[in-house]
Amino acid sequence: MSYLPRVSGRGVVAAVAAVAAAVGGVVTQSAGAPAGVQETALQQQLDTLLNDARYDGSQVALVVRDATTGETLYDRNGDQRMLPASNTKLFTSTAAMHTLGPSYRFHTDVLATAPVRDGKLQGDLYLKGYGDPTALESDYVGLAKQLRATGVRRVDGDLIADDTYFDHARLGDSWAWDDEPFYYSAQISALTLAPNTDYDSGTAIVESRPGAAVGAPVKLTLVPGNGVLKLVSTAKTGAAGSSNTLSIERDHGTNIVRVTGSVPLGASVGQEWVTVWEPELYAADVFERALAAEGIRVDGHIKNAASPATARRLARDESMTVGELMTPFLKLSNNMHAETLVKAMGAVVEAEGSWSAGLGVVTDYAKSVGVDTSRIRLSDGSGLSRKVNVTADSVTDILIGVQKEPWWQQWYDGLPIAGNPDRFVGGTLRSRMLNTPAANNLHGKTGSLTGVTALSGYVSNQDGRKLVFSMISNNYLNSPRSIEDAVGVTLASWSDQAPPAAVSPNTLRTTQSSCDLEWEKAC
Repeated sequence: MSYLPRVSGRGVVAAVAAVAAAVGGVVTQSAGAPAGVQETALQQQLDTLLNDARYDGSQVALVVRDATTGETLYDRNGDQRMLPASNTKLFTSTAAMHTLGPSYRFHTDVLATAPVRDGKLQGDLYLKGYGDPTALESDYVGLAKQLRATGVRRVDGDLIADDTYFDHARLGDSWAWDDEPFYYSAQISALTLAPNTDYDSGTAIVESRPGAAVGAPVKLTLVPGNGVLKLVSTAKTGAAGSSNTLSIERDHGTNIVRVTGSVPLGASVGQEWVTVWEPELYAADVFERALAAEGIRVDGHIKNAASPATARRLARDESMTVGELMTPFLKLSNNMHAETLVKAMGAVVEAEGSWSAGLGVVTDYAKSVGVDTSRIRLSDGSGLSRKVNVTADSVTDILIGVQKEPWWQQWYDGLPIAGNPDRFVGGTLRSRMLNTPAANNLHGKTGSLTGVTALSGYVSNQDGRKLVFSMISNNYLNSPRSIEDAVGVTLASWSDQAPPAAVSPNTLRTTQSSCDLEWEKAC
């Protein structure tokens, strides 16, 4: 594939000076312009935004480039390594589209080695996962129906959960212990389950309803129903209009979920996602319940082990394609999808479903499209790890390099779109840059960790010129998220023929929702 070379502003003094003269924006020297070259009006406005007091004692990198030529229009700290949070998914998703391909499907198999006589399988039944992060209860019901159609009515042995397609490392490098109960930090397994079509694999939903009277226990329901998670609750119903103080967290190393606090009388149904310890056993439990509903009895127990190589297939379920997966993955910034794709790439390319093997594949792909991979470090696929270091330069290299790929349009459509309220269109940008020139224009990937925010993607300016940009902020005390939005709106508003008035982050802030973290389900 061809790669459009980067044209550095520092190396093309005459060209930048010509651009500066064309737009008439000439004041003082800044980080956005090369030494000895006068600033363009665009550089001036971006400099003003990045000189905000919220960056005192913290770091920000911003690179803006022409999406077609690769020319650098603005560069502040573009070569500096930064924590990118979920901007890491730009590397993972593009490598997956290239390596696995947009038509690749995950699958889950039901296997056996023993014969079936008079409706009885005379041995163990195996449920083997190949990494499907979108498997739902309905998919396991479908597998049970397929098995019934083969004539099986009873399993004489155990139900074996096989997740050996991936290694047994469940959590990523340096993931925080106190994130473990929460849906964005679920365990990674080749055999897993999601509770609904957000496809948060390795999690279940705890639904809560107030009791019939003040002081009554809060009513709790697991979705999907399962016998793996154990709810231990002291939660009570509070007075109508009182605060909802419900807390739902899983104990480390167990599947005990403790529910405390209160829910006001008359409150609507609440939902809280919780992670599951050893998701393969959770998936097998849900499958066993589906078998029972189909009239298939399992005499033994659920265990985890590898399937024999000689096992024959009795049923198979297939996922959506990787190309289709880009929508829930990128729109909702799903960490589990990222890590599953990394391990799947390792399994396909290196016959090793591990982070180390998969990240090697991701790094190789980034290098192939022009990223200087000697200057970055990828330690997981989602950016939840605080060991990930990339540069704004490397992100824009990815964004430019992938445009020639045959799958680019499907991947690009999977990116969140600023200001579009549809959750599966606007995604994590649906409440940002509303009613501005960036709305339904800017396609970008967000990123959030404590002290980290990032936004990188594509935007067309008022002249129809397509730009790529990457902005990463680290180690701040007060969120500069509104400055990110102001940069996006500035780029979308820009015209070289008639430079617009400066965009103020303060005016944008009033149009934002209250949430500032992409992992909040309400965001």
